[in-house]
Amino acid sequence: MLNADLHCHSTASDGLLPAAEVVRRAAENGVELLALTDHDDLGGLGEARSVADELGMRFVNGVEISIEWGGLQVHILGFAFAADDEVLNTGLTSIRTGRVDRARRMAAELDRIGIHGCFEGAMRHAENSNLISRSHFARYLVEAGVCKDVRSVFESYIVPGRPGYVDHCWVTLADSIGWILGAGGIAAVAHPGRYKLSRLEMRHLLDEFKSLGGQAIEVVSGSHSADNVTVFARLAREYGFMASRGSDFHGPGESYVDLGKLAPLPQGLTPVWEAF
Repeated sequence: MLNADLHCHSTASDGLLPAAEVVRRAAENGVELLALTDHDDLGGLGEARSVADELGMRFVNGVEISIEWGGLQVHILGFAFAADDEVLNTGLTSIRTGRVDRARRMAAELDRIGIHGCFEGAMRHAENSNLISRSHFARYLVEAGVCKDVRSVFESYIVPGRPGYVDHCWVTLADSIGWILGAGGIAAVAHPGRYKLSRLEMRHLLDEFKSLGGQAIEVVSGSHSADNVTVFARLAREYGFMASRGSDFHGPGESYVDLGKLAPLPQGLTPVWEAF
């Protein structure tokens, strides 16, 4: 099977490596088809495509859009769209505008429990200040000695129910899918196994996703267990979704799986890259 990695991040959002280095690392790891899917930003795509062309590796435009569904933050991947689409770019700009305000509110919550300087510290880790995220806060808290690693920061401070988490009004599922489809792309649900949804709630999400024109789900993900893969392979077959595969690579030492090192898709699924 084609070694496709359709989910990774660069310093254009919350990754540790510039887009060019992400592409080079992917090529060194045997990736044959890559999608750079930065959060709510397309700034790394030009550089990534240029390097992929130099290395003879197939490349497809990608993005990971932050939405709100059922009171939770959910991520929708877009593939193979026109990066210059005006509606898509305007929509992504609207999401980025709210990130700095959320970061200030997160810092204020952490300040209340005695962890100071978080906004400024997180900003030092954000090459693109408009894309400041929880990952940047996590890196600062590790740097400050509050936690031993990024994963521990998320578990202790910046997920729902923890003292550094704040709600944020993201765009809707309909918005994200509409932007992607309007730009000629394909929409996929990112790492569905990460969302704290019951079986019934997951079906409601997938029902709505399909009704709005969504075409794929990420079956093999860096954060999916073997059981997750089995469950979402079955749901992909049931719903008639194409299946995606992506490491969700953010950087060396910080990701579950390195670029291109994922298990293959289970048998009997239609790979989403057949539609590119």
